[in-house]
This record gives sequence, structure tokens and C-alpha cells, in this order.
Amino acid sequence: MVVDQLGTAFAALSDPTRRAMIERLSQGPASVHGLTEPFALSQQMISKHIAYLVRARLVVKTKRGRESVCTLRPEAIKTVSEWAMNYRRFWEESFDKLDVVLNQMKKEEAGHDTKDRK
Repeated sequence: MVVDQLGTAFAALSDPTRRAMIERLSQGPASVHGLTEPFALSQQMISKHIAYLVRARLVVKTKRGRESVCTLRPEAIKTVSEWAMNYRRFWEESFDKLDVVLNQMKKEEAGHDTKDRK
């Protein structure tokens, strides 16, 4: 289930317009109209992007009177972040192990060079 949610979230985040919307919403809720302003896109296209973010469960859209307001779902972003952090830890540990091996190889090579000079 988490993998499916992650797949949907990553698909939603693959678009630069939607990432910009997420960035804007990280500062606080915004009306659909407010999300439309920075983009040279039609209201209809912006609504499609918002619908995609809502389906991905990254954003919640609620009605306030005549206006629709979008709010970021921090728990969804946290899930994406935690997934990425697990892989970051894996790669950092792998690179640290590689550094140890490379340093050991350099020491051994330096030792062979010293013996060859004698």
C-alpha cells in the first residue's frame, strides 16, 4: 500500500508545475486562484494539476464559501521524505565503506612503491 502511495506521489511530483505548487503550499494554504497566479496556465489546467495532487493525497482541497482552498498534507510529504532518507542512508553507508577500501588500497600501493624503490 505504501509503495502504491509512493508511486502516485512520485508521479505527481514529477511535474515541475506541481512541485512549484507544493513549494508554495509549504508556506501555508492557498486558494486555487492564488495557485494560478504565478503560472502562465489556464484555470482549467491548474485545476487538473491540483486534482492530480489531491489524488496523490499530497494536497487537500476544501471549500470556504465560494472559494476552494488547497492545503499541503505534511504526512504525505513525510512519507516521501522518509523513503528517500532510507536510500540516502544506504548510499552514504556504501560510500563510507568504499572510502575505507580505497584508503586501504592506497596504503597498500604506497607500501609497494616504497619496497620497489629499495
